[in-house]
Amino acid sequence: MSDADPVEIFRQEAQELLETIEQGLLDLAHRPGDRDLVDAVFRGLHTLKGSGAMFGFDALAAFTHHCETAFDRVRKGEVPASAELVSAVLNAQDHMRALAEGREASESAGQALLEALQRAVDGAAPQAAAPAAPATPAGPAMTTWKVRFSLPADALANGTRPLPLLDELRELGDCAVATITDNVPALAALNPTECHLGWEVILTTSHPRDAIEDVFIFVIDDMTLEIEALETGAPPEVEAEAEAGAEIVQASAPVLVAETRGEPSTEAKAGRGGDTVRVPAERLDELMDRVGELVIAQSRLTQVAAAATDTSLRDVAEEIERLAAELRDTMMVVRMVPIAQLFGRFRRLIHDLARDTGKTIELSTEGETTELDKTVIERLADPLVHLIRNAADHGLETPADRLAAGKPATGHVTLAARQAGAEVIITITDDGRGVDRARVRAKAEDNGLIAAGAVLSDNELLQLIFAPGFSTADAITSLSGRGVGMDVVKRTIEGLRGSIEMTSEPGKGSQIALRIPLTLAIIDGLMVRVGDGRYVIPLAAVEECVELTPQQDIRSTGRSLITLRDQLVPFIRLRDLFRTGQAPDPHQKVVVVSTGHERVGLVVDQILGDHQTVIKSLSPFHADVEVFSGATILGDGGVALILDVSHLVSAGQRQDAQLRAVG
Repeated sequence: MSDADPVEIFRQEAQELLETIEQGLLDLAHRPGDRDLVDAVFRGLHTLKGSGAMFGFDALAAFTHHCETAFDRVRKGEVPASAELVSAVLNAQDHMRALAEGREASESAGQALLEALQRAVDGAAPQAAAPAAPATPAGPAMTTWKVRFSLPADALANGTRPLPLLDELRELGDCAVATITDNVPALAALNPTECHLGWEVILTTSHPRDAIEDVFIFVIDDMTLEIEALETGAPPEVEAEAEAGAEIVQASAPVLVAETRGEPSTEAKAGRGGDTVRVPAERLDELMDRVGELVIAQSRLTQVAAAATDTSLRDVAEEIERLAAELRDTMMVVRMVPIAQLFGRFRRLIHDLARDTGKTIELSTEGETTELDKTVIERLADPLVHLIRNAADHGLETPADRLAAGKPATGHVTLAARQAGAEVIITITDDGRGVDRARVRAKAEDNGLIAAGAVLSDNELLQLIFAPGFSTADAITSLSGRGVGMDVVKRTIEGLRGSIEMTSEPGKGSQIALRIPLTLAIIDGLMVRVGDGRYVIPLAAVEECVELTPQQDIRSTGRSLITLRDQLVPFIRLRDLFRTGQAPDPHQKVVVVSTGHERVGLVVDQILGDHQTVIKSLSPFHADVEVFSGATILGDGGVALILDVSHLVSAGQRQDAQLRAVG
């Protein structure tokens, strides 16, 4: 028996089915005449209903049956896939999700959803009916099928029930069922938890082969199933005639739909190249922790080998270093998932926002194949919800206002992602009214965020939008206006060691760019020494390293500027910022880093080299020390703090401003 909880397995499968159904419904809202989409949604609902019944989720199966029936009518051409019908099934899907997850779901709310679904079906304009054909004795074309199937031995223990499968076959037409007992063992060897029976069904129906396969769609990968067409128009008794030697005209050869017991065929082996294995996220996190510990141990081994005279030890250390680096890179790839998984969630959000705001909104996505660490993607969901809501509610105008401004009535929101070095840049762009700078300044002055008449750069003014409690909304709505969303965005992105950039052009729209590191677990860093302390600068932020001569150091006193290729670059003396109390080294170095919108130099005493950095979180006691994003354990057992470049630059600029004020 498998140790996996079959109910939990069903819930995971149900979530995937619900996501597939939702995407199909959203596509159908734009292409209501697409028959393939209708079939895909129907099949998803049918599978969810059948699998729910098998695993004992009777309430889910009963509720889903009504949605399946509605789409069966769409599939048969009796009603169109109207916008009202799509919205009704989308709303009903939220109730299905609650039932699948085992959350408390109000029966009255479910009944109200079904009533809305029925109104959408009844209110849909019927399709033009074809003229009735004259009655003939022939009736619809019927086909007799022989269906033989057997379930795996652990089917009953995993929650698969054969009776609902047979009941669904009976619903398709005239059905004769016989039990196959060839594999039933002797009573002494019989395990009552295992399934040893098989079934042979002679089914006469007007439905196609696909309808029979749909009955087994949820368990088809773990069972043996043969479907053989016998004769068109033949009655169920045809099987007896076949056994007696009567001539039978076969419509097609027997088809083996799925077989997982015994030695697989060559075709089956060839088709397994894309197999995937479902692994709990917790196991990946544990494996990543072990890889991190291995990297630390490898660093220690490299240090010991460097101090030893044994060349064989050095060879082994180099080999371990290479293997550890390869294992680290492989583990990084395993944790990476396409950002399409994140972007796909927002199509439903845009659909609901358009309904709630009365605006016409289209969402387009770019760079969906860009990959991010799964932990990063999980933490990005809420910030992106806030940003998209803000773009739809504040950014986009109403259709009437857009037409008056010479724009199309439909507003556009674009989600895009691209990789840039060790970062992924996610942009949220709208073609709305843009940011009213004067209004932002007035609100900021009213809230005491800035002094009246303060001189601010355009970037500094736009960054005020992310201040706690800031909002330019005239009224609080269910979508926005409380001034908490954008503050949450900023804190979450900074918690990911990322940064936010915003640009806006009045009358043409706004763009917010999120710069996010690819991973939060292991990074490449540049280790430096400041006084007696060792620090790690994320290598992705480093642009170049230059030497600070004593003459340059003296000339820059009070100005903190250095000239690099005819450009002035401000720099921060980490020795002063960290208050080491020590004299600087005679040959100081400047590490030039980029914060996204500016270049700043960090003056250090010594550059120690690159370092594979396993990030360890700081304790809650040090959580308010913003200039450090974490720590790492070195090969000698010591600890090096990891610098948060953006916060470090801000702290240095504040210190520099204070010194100028005192001076």
